[in-house]
Amino acid sequence: MKDILQDIVAHTHTLGLPMVKISVSDSNDTVIESMAEDRSVVVKAQTHAPVAEFTDTFGMPNLDKLSLHLKNPEYRENEKIAVVTGDRNGETVPTHIHFENASGDFQNDYRFMSKAIIEEKLKAVKFKGATWAIEFEPTLASISRLKLMSAAHSEEPLFKVSTNNNNLVFSFGDDGTHAGEFVFEQNVAASLQHAWFFPVAQVQSILNLDGDVTMSISDQGAMKITVDSGMTTYDYIVPAQSK
Repeated sequence: MKDILQDIVAHTHTLGLPMVKISVSDSNDTVIESMAEDRSVVVKAQTHAPVAEFTDTFGMPNLDKLSLHLKNPEYRENEKIAVVTGDRNGETVPTHIHFENASGDFQNDYRFMSKAIIEEKLKAVKFKGATWAIEFEPTLASISRLKLMSAAHSEEPLFKVSTNNNNLVFSFGDDGTHAGEFVFEQNVAASLQHAWFFPVAQVQSILNLDGDVTMSISDQGAMKITVDSGMTTYDYIVPAQSK
């Protein structure tokens, strides 16, 4: 239980996402969803194996508190961490996580958000899909170059994504400002018909997450960064923004 909780927190809370929704699909898979408050990032993930303790739809609010419990040294060895269920409107549903140290003299309860509330909070978490024109696995070198370029243009909240001579190009600034650009990926399979702007901080934060990374770009104005943590596959959808 602790491992999957740490995995969820590491791939959501570190991005500043305020809460997550846990649900079970028709095929009994565990689904995780979240969204940034400004809707700059939408997340939909699925664990590699169903989490037996996650039996219904509920929310995990206040991820900062959950993160603190998981880092607490009292729960580092021989700890007891369990999902507790309760009766709600005639149904048995998960209600909270109980944390207890080895000696049983240090305990905490982390309360879940009800299905009705989390569905209301995240009702806008919808992505109709897109045709991904370009898909590739970014190299560590390219991610490092993005950090260098964004540091040189720290005043720019957005960067432009375009193609030129079969290369995927990331650009900062414009003709009226300090400007720079570099090739992020060479020999991409398609050309973008439009140039799109994406938020620097969000994209960099996702690329910094632990896991195998795949990046996809649509000419419909969206970027998808997939991170496979080894336990869960996370799809981060980043809509294009206006300059």
